[in-house]
Amino acid sequence: MSNIYKAIQQRILVLDGAMGTMLQRYNFSEADFRGERFKDYPSPLKGNNDLLSLTQPQAIADTHRKYFEAGADIVETNTFSGTTIAMADYNMQDLVYELNFESAKIAKQVAEEVTKQNPDKPRFVAGSIGPTNRTASLSPDVNRPEYRAVTFEDLRKAYKQQTEALLDGGVDMLLVETIFDTLNAKAALFAIDQVQEERGIKVPIMVSGTITDASGRTLSGQTVEAFLLSISHIPLLSVGFNCALGADQLQPYLQRLSNETEFFTSAHPNAGLPNAFGEYDQTAKQMQDLIEGYLKANIINIIGGCCGTTPEHIKLIAEVAAKYKPRQVVVGA
Repeated sequence: MSNIYKAIQQRILVLDGAMGTMLQRYNFSEADFRGERFKDYPSPLKGNNDLLSLTQPQAIADTHRKYFEAGADIVETNTFSGTTIAMADYNMQDLVYELNFESAKIAKQVAEEVTKQNPDKPRFVAGSIGPTNRTASLSPDVNRPEYRAVTFEDLRKAYKQQTEALLDGGVDMLLVETIFDTLNAKAALFAIDQVQEERGIKVPIMVSGTITDASGRTLSGQTVEAFLLSISHIPLLSVGFNCALGADQLQPYLQRLSNETEFFTSAHPNAGLPNAFGEYDQTAKQMQDLIEGYLKANIINIIGGCCGTTPEHIKLIAEVAAKYKPRQVVVGA
């Protein structure tokens, strides 16, 4: 696992792009989502992308492979909604361990295949741990501000199960991402810490928050600096931002983050902002030009793409990242 620390000091590492954007290209039907195993399942399953690791594993493996071929050093597992809390939408809480384990296994197998072809460039798998569809800090009911749809303990239990399954499946690191409520992230980090302690292991952890709009704050109201303070009690591989904003809007917040932290930094912005149809129009070349701004400013160690990005985007991002040196961090500081 220490390989990642070696690689990140040598070069800017490239993270993959959007899994969802790639899966949309398949145009999977309800029957495709169900496969043979779930053909009589009582709930509608279309849209449950994590389930495709069980019913369409080839599509998941092919997506990982395309990102590696485009130049990614790290791919994320297909587990963004892989908690009992998020899977309750599909009545699939009982499948959570299997979904995470199989997703990790698929990604790891592809990573090993690609590394074998070029051993000088090891490829890594990050276990994707999403924010869930509930928030521990805010009430979903405007008339009951004290109400919470989820507790810290609910989140801790859900994240612990996900963490165990991802590690059992063979991930190299864990990525707590798209954090809109830092309290949710703290539950995830607490759960990861418990698993590390129980197993006597140390796992590289990436943390990536989301600045939701031009106010420069997370949804639960934290500034860049407050977010950083809230999660810096745990030794992290990296801290960064993803989603919500395009590369140009994200740069000033990454600059502030880079100035304040001794961790490595990461970013995987969207391909611009969504249009009226919820689609992302920013071309790979446009995004490459914007990301070059991060590289010139020397504020980044890991760079990739979120919503709307494809292997075409990652290929051009990888090409430009190779021309720059990574932001310097004193390891062990």
